[in-house]
Amino acid sequence: MDRFDRAQLADFLRRRRAALQPEDVGRPRGRRRRTGGLRREEVAELASMSTDYYARLEQRRGPQPSPSMLGAIARGLRLTVDERDHLFRLAGHVPPRSDVRSDHVNPGLRRVLDRLDTPAMVLNDLAEALAQNPLAVALLGDETRFADDPLRRSRFYRWFTDPAEQALHAPEEHERLSRSYAASLRLAIGRHPGDPRGRALVDGLLADSPAFAELWAEHDVSWRRGTEPKTLLHPQVGRLELECQVLVDERDAQMLLVYTATPGTPSAERLRLLGVVGGQFGTLPVEQSA
Repeated sequence: MDRFDRAQLADFLRRRRAALQPEDVGRPRGRRRRTGGLRREEVAELASMSTDYYARLEQRRGPQPSPSMLGAIARGLRLTVDERDHLFRLAGHVPPRSDVRSDHVNPGLRRVLDRLDTPAMVLNDLAEALAQNPLAVALLGDETRFADDPLRRSRFYRWFTDPAEQALHAPEEHERLSRSYAASLRLAIGRHPGDPRGRALVDGLLADSPAFAELWAEHDVSWRRGTEPKTLLHPQVGRLELECQVLVDERDAQMLLVYTATPGTPSAERLRLLGVVGGQFGTLPVEQSA
């Protein structure tokens, strides 16, 4: 383990915060902003930690942060992989391995996500949610709430084992989505054949879902990229006929999903209403959310 360099860590955090502009994280600048970069409380909010904890790190007074806290700070500051690894070393920790699947959101995808005014989210190739904007939470529920559950954190697993996951989608799309998810997981396993998380997910699905086992046996890998129609049955705003645009980053095995509606349609108006209902979907019981 490297030495914890409190002074250099504080300096690096201050400089990265100063370089990050409100527009970079999808926030308005405002008229009374005196600092050029983000405020400490804004970084703390983005990293889901207390302002006091983050401020102590910048003031050279904080304790040695854990790897999980460093990962949260790296996401909040929108660090590149190299910057994240440098942060880990300054804090006296070995950086995450670069030859396995990473949960560090690709900075390019993150910048696009922060600028979108329509539901969007970043998934890894196991369909585990890494980041969602507020509209995506309103549309689909907070998928990151499953982060501590090795199986349910994957949309693939929830789709084949939880009826509530399928209830959000129109019944006529279920077969197509099932085939698409099985094929996508096949490609992910081929991309990282030695990954224990991927293997555990497949084993769990084979044990818990006969429907998945049947599709898995077909060895289909015809997952379609680009734009895919999605008809959602939302508990607040009703039926939404959307297009889901998928942008893939092969290197980091991540994808950005962007949900849009054709302008002037009832679905476009209902999608607009999501900005009014906000995060109400996320307040529904877990068994009713998608």
